[in-house]
Amino acid sequence: TPEADFLPRHGLDAATLAELFAWDEAAFLRNTEGGPIRRIGHERWLRNLAVALGNAPPTPEAATALRARTAHPSALVREHVAWALARHASASDPGGTDPAHSLAGDA
Repeated sequence: TPEADFLPRHGLDAATLAELFAWDEAAFLRNTEGGPIRRIGHERWLRNLAVALGNAPPTPEAATALRARTAHPSALVREHVAWALARHASASDPGGTDPAHSLAGDA
């Protein structure tokens, strides 16, 4: 479409989920300026990306990105990171330990 509001902006269309999940709040604000996604805020951005990473096929890049956020100050983000890690663990080892339990015990 020629409508400017519908065109990709800020290179978001080429970024991986792990790259987007690595953004700090300043990068989030800078890269979403002028776009509707900015309204959800950085915390919910991370929550949504944790869910997306958990639903995506497990990769080393995704696991590294998720583990980097296990101690995030937001309980909302930590909860969804734990869920995503548990999904990846169950996909790779259906009989293995649920990482969500070990993360909850570390808090």
